[in-house]
Amino acid sequence: MSAPIYKQVNYTVTGLIQDVKLGKIGLPDLQRPFVWTNNKVRNLFDSMYKGYPVGHLLFWENGAAAGQRQIGADSKQLPPDLVIVDGQQRLTSLFAVMTATDVVRSDFSRSRIRIAFNPLDQNFAVTSAAIERDHSYVSDISRLWSGETDLFDLRDEYLEKLSSVRDVSKDEAKAIQSALSRLASLSDYPFTAQQLPEDMTEEDVAEVFVRINYEGKKLNQADFVLTVMSVFWDEGRVALEEFSRKCRQPAMDGSLSPYNHIVRPHPSQLLRVSVGLAFRRARLRSIYTILRGKDLAAGALSEERREAQFARLQQAQAKVLNVQHWHDFLQCIRNAGYRHPKVINAANTLLLSYILYLIGRTEIKVEERTLRSTISQWFFMASLTGRYTGAAETAMESDLAMLRDVTTADEFVSKLAQACTISLTDDFWSVTLPNELATSAANSPSLSALEAALVILNAPVLFSEFSVAEMADPSIQGAKTIERHHLFPKGHLAKIGISERRDVNQIANYAYVEWMDNVKIGSRSPADYVPEMMGLASRRLSAAKLQQMQYFHALPDGWEIMDYDDFLRMRRSLLAEIIQEGYNRLALAPVVDEPTAIDLTEIIADGEADSVEFKSTLRVNLHTGERDDRMQQTVIKTIAGFLNTHGGTLIIGVADDGNPVGIDADRFASEDKMSQHLASLVNSRIGAKAWASLHANFEDYSGVRVLTVRCEASQSPAYAKEGDSQAFYVRAGTSTVALPLDQIADYIKERFG
Repeated sequence: MSAPIYKQVNYTVTGLIQDVKLGKIGLPDLQRPFVWTNNKVRNLFDSMYKGYPVGHLLFWENGAAAGQRQIGADSKQLPPDLVIVDGQQRLTSLFAVMTATDVVRSDFSRSRIRIAFNPLDQNFAVTSAAIERDHSYVSDISRLWSGETDLFDLRDEYLEKLSSVRDVSKDEAKAIQSALSRLASLSDYPFTAQQLPEDMTEEDVAEVFVRINYEGKKLNQADFVLTVMSVFWDEGRVALEEFSRKCRQPAMDGSLSPYNHIVRPHPSQLLRVSVGLAFRRARLRSIYTILRGKDLAAGALSEERREAQFARLQQAQAKVLNVQHWHDFLQCIRNAGYRHPKVINAANTLLLSYILYLIGRTEIKVEERTLRSTISQWFFMASLTGRYTGAAETAMESDLAMLRDVTTADEFVSKLAQACTISLTDDFWSVTLPNELATSAANSPSLSALEAALVILNAPVLFSEFSVAEMADPSIQGAKTIERHHLFPKGHLAKIGISERRDVNQIANYAYVEWMDNVKIGSRSPADYVPEMMGLASRRLSAAKLQQMQYFHALPDGWEIMDYDDFLRMRRSLLAEIIQEGYNRLALAPVVDEPTAIDLTEIIADGEADSVEFKSTLRVNLHTGERDDRMQQTVIKTIAGFLNTHGGTLIIGVADDGNPVGIDADRFASEDKMSQHLASLVNSRIGAKAWASLHANFEDYSGVRVLTVRCEASQSPAYAKEGDSQAFYVRAGTSTVALPLDQIADYIKERFG
């Protein structure tokens, strides 16, 4: 048998409580939400009273040298000798009851655990109003040990109250005194603690915990780091707890507060943000070792190293808990259309987005509006693709590593935009997303993205004059507003033989309607209720608004009489297009300038030149009347050519000979949608850095509207993607040409230095 790696130490309850008071035993749970119920605390005291075993305690020797002080100012001048690893809730219960100390509840409110005892039948109970009135109970046993009274006073007080309502025999009086004496002696109840040596790694301690814990629950790495904070920098942990509490409760005095309707972060989640910002690390396992001041090579603990690492964490945490930073970041999330906590499926996605936001704002100094748009895009992408589900820490670590050498705002925006483009390919939008919409999962990322897209697009609620954004406002939650309505109601589907939940609750069978309209529709077939609902809606909405409503809700013409399977298949593709349109709206669009002072008629009259080019359309082939990616690619080539040469002006809506065509030929729903589509093209095929050099506006020309895109000469090379390849374009007279591979390096060296 191997020698034990721990030593066994015996305590009494009094000894444990005294060591916690003196700070020799670190008990961080006094500042954390108490997860045991009051009934469980009652059972603990009942078991101790009956002499039953109530479990062990597991301590870990701190390893701090004698005389070391905590980080910051705190009432405990020295860090604890022992950190509790297992038995936290048990020890917290003992300490809270025997010292009459408040515990922190799940909502971060504070309250006492009040346990009552009946000396007559020797039963324990959780104190209630009824027990307070029942003279057979000592309503609060904490009085025995908290110094409020002694055993004899408590006995006399109890007998006096009980005698006021009934006769008490001598035998009963003796039994009562014996029971109270036995209760008071719980302060001497023996506990056995196993103490792990200071040189054990956190991985070894976690393994010990798993093996001895009957639930087989792994020890959370965030709890490890929070424990270290309690030992060396208790103020930091308290600040995390306080910020979390304030996120849940609005400030009644009108002061600046982190309270919001979107997210209620746990202290360990905020800690992860601080660690990511301070050390560009997502794996908390290695952070624990770093914060202990351990040299990863030599294995020795160093006070100087520990203090230096905590200094970095302190600086980062101050940025994380800055209320202005917090609310400006949450505006990015709202801007991305995620305005209700129910649509935020993964806290990890929001957490990493906050790290990226803080890096961009406090270190890279990205302009705030650009940063907001960039982080909104990132959050939408990461949420939709489930980027941080599964091996979340690995994905986080990779994304943080991507930014380690980034020093400029352009690089920051470009890196994130490139990652978005790689994740959201054309195949994702046309194949992957429609397939992912073929689900009935209520927590599907694609369902959340659909609601977010409808918010971004300011889409109306079906059959309503109100928008989805208005009706989904979380500040009015609790009141009936909108509901997810089965377009083919469950009752109707049951009548035609479709009852499987997966088929009935398909995302493609849902639409947002006002709750009263949902009641009105009931279980009627679409063919029955749609004419009625559209008729009612037409009294409030124009024909254009009704058409817009049908478009945003991805409803095919004549959908109400379609075969159900055909309807689902067609609507999934249309929903994917709406989600894509919402995402594209977040893209950094070219700055739309006021009409320029130049004479557009004169420029067009002079014809195409090395710095001027005309394109009849952006996406429609006028010969076939269909959308054609070749049209889009010629626009991208022209823009790249202008960027790489001396700049120029592209005019869309004018034929090569100067005759007006107009942007209506491209069949966009609005000028804004055309601008967003162009933004998406440039973002995906050239890159976000191009935006700083592009300026666009819509103008009148010969009775039609055209789009002019003025391109400044770029400060860095701009490559244009086409499929899986890239090309480097320049202007040569009135043409845009791709430089041969062997000439690109020399051109870049001469043009860009």
